[in-house]
Amino acid sequence: MASCTQRASMCNYFDCLTNVYRCFVLGSCPSQSAADVAGVIFSGVCGLLSSKDRESVPAEFSVELTCISLTLVEKMTSSLIAESQPPEVRLYCIEILRVLFQDMEFMAQLVHHFRTGDQIISHLAAKSVSVNVCYHLCKVGPVSPVWQQKCVQAFHSSPPGTELDACLWSLTDVLKRLLKGGHQEILGKLLAAFDASISALCSKFLLERKKASDLVDFTSHRHWTTTFCLLLNLLEVLTASSLACGAGVCLKSQRLTHLHSSALLTSISCTSDYFVKKRVLLLLKRAVLQSSGEDWALGGGLSSGVKYEYFTSDLNILAQSVLAAVNANWLQSIQVESASFFGGTRHVRGDEGQKPDCVILRAVSLLLLKSVELHIQTAEGTAGVDSASEVYGCLQSLWGFLKRCSVWVSEITHLCCWLSLVFGEQDDDMMEAAKALLSIFFHQRLSSGLDDFHLLEAACASGCNPHCHFLLLLQSVSFDHSILLDFLISTETCFLEYFVRYLKYLRVDWQGFIVTCKRIGTSDSHLSLPEPLTCSCHSDVPAPTYKSQPLVEKMSLAAGPRLVEYDSSDESDRENMDISEDEPGASMCEQGRFDALDLKEDTSGPWISVSPKQHEASESTGLLSEPGTVVRGQPQGPLLKVLPSTQRSCANMASVSGRATCETSSRAVLCLSELREVVTRLQRKKLFPYNPSSLLKLLAQVEKCSHQQQLS
Repeated sequence: MASCTQRASMCNYFDCLTNVYRCFVLGSCPSQSAADVAGVIFSGVCGLLSSKDRESVPAEFSVELTCISLTLVEKMTSSLIAESQPPEVRLYCIEILRVLFQDMEFMAQLVHHFRTGDQIISHLAAKSVSVNVCYHLCKVGPVSPVWQQKCVQAFHSSPPGTELDACLWSLTDVLKRLLKGGHQEILGKLLAAFDASISALCSKFLLERKKASDLVDFTSHRHWTTTFCLLLNLLEVLTASSLACGAGVCLKSQRLTHLHSSALLTSISCTSDYFVKKRVLLLLKRAVLQSSGEDWALGGGLSSGVKYEYFTSDLNILAQSVLAAVNANWLQSIQVESASFFGGTRHVRGDEGQKPDCVILRAVSLLLLKSVELHIQTAEGTAGVDSASEVYGCLQSLWGFLKRCSVWVSEITHLCCWLSLVFGEQDDDMMEAAKALLSIFFHQRLSSGLDDFHLLEAACASGCNPHCHFLLLLQSVSFDHSILLDFLISTETCFLEYFVRYLKYLRVDWQGFIVTCKRIGTSDSHLSLPEPLTCSCHSDVPAPTYKSQPLVEKMSLAAGPRLVEYDSSDESDRENMDISEDEPGASMCEQGRFDALDLKEDTSGPWISVSPKQHEASESTGLLSEPGTVVRGQPQGPLLKVLPSTQRSCANMASVSGRATCETSSRAVLCLSELREVVTRLQRKKLFPYNPSSLLKLLAQVEKCSHQQQLS
């Protein structure tokens, strides 16, 4: 048992460090000199107690003293970086750090703790090192050679363990701090010093042509999971640095996520740790979305807008790796756990039903959709039947994955509904997916050789009908124009880009929009949808069968908070909301809210297929029919198969479906009209964040199409 004198000696160390910490919190200088405080910190970290103290004091006392000393060093350095202390306190801290790191060579003692078996001490040492390295880089200049040498050595030779973990964490933290502080020049120099060693480390963990057995042997190490996840964190920071630095820096280490994308996909198949699978998928998803670092970027994007030299080729490498993996049945190896929640997963009882991990579903879906979109953009000049078949095959693989992993996705028969079901809780991902599906649809439009009507049928069969997606989006927000305005103002989604591209297509395919409104509106009425036309042109593309299905569940967005409360804004008072009659599209709102319900749609005539000769002619030319034209079959063409249930209910559904069509289309047009009004009003008062002239022109053209439809 320790004597009273020995315990008093130990208490003196704690009292000194506690007093220093308390003074720093209060913004005052301690009574001890800087040299004395530095000596106590050095003794606490290095364990330089007297032999009697070491023998008599319990081991946990020494561990606590080390932890307090490391924490105090980290807090002092952080306060110097943030300049949060009064000038006299900052000078006091600077003197303590000078004595520690220059006179006592404290950095060597800190990195020595990287290899300690106590993970808490190892992590606290890594935190103290990273903060001090960042402080010296930004305030003094050169990087610590001791720390750099330790990290380089660990990256080349250390196995998974606490030492390699501490090196990975400290480097990642330094890079994050430099990125958030906007120190691109310093960042470039630091990356150049670690470029070769980081590349060597990734080559060791991510073998390009590794066998599954090789990876199993490597992952059997007890610390592999932690070390690999820290490596993934470093890869994301490196990818984010390539976006932030732009053309200024282009090192191999910044491209490792793309260059090793095939190996990363293989690691998902081989590892048994669910968290690792999810972490890799999120890394690849953010890489393909160019959103790496969004979780810690403090609300601001890291992208500089200028792309580095190999940016396009790197994205293509990632996209081709994903598509090659999908063709090799990679999706079959991904297991999605049920009832996933923050903190882990739980097993569900048989009567609870399964709730899939939507984070995994969204990551896989976006990774595949964006890869297909990039592939289409790369092979833009070689679009054809083979390219369309390849895209269709990838989409079918995705639908199969979603149906296998999700009960509620497997129950839908209209594939266009999957977008709202999978992405309904994540607005930014949903807009990215909708934009990608719009690009895929445009590619099918150019390469399929189908007329507009059959094109939409084929698009529904592959789940990428843009009219369905937009109408389901409007339904999910209850046709509330103010929510669309929130999307337009917010910089958190790509809604503006998607919205403009869709409106450009909507103005040239208004008839297709009306037909889609009929289907969506009938679905809203809980009626069986009519059997679609059977396409005789592509036998490998089956026509979808629509069944009775409820309206897509409303997203919580409709009832959520908004960026602007327009009804209560002083700048948006009611007497200033009217738009002059000479403005385009203003007549839509003067006709009343739902006068369009009285409109009639020409739906006479039976559904007939296109004759083979007519299709062969259109396929040989590769041209699409004019937008809005109705395709009629020739007498020699084969008759279409109509569901018996559809034939029996056709007479009863005629009036109801026509009314549902008018209601859905009128609500959609009214929503867009109200959106145009409020954007115009905000633009007049110079309250809109950017110039919306092009958007307003598109909205007016859409209203004109609706007005012409009413007159016809």
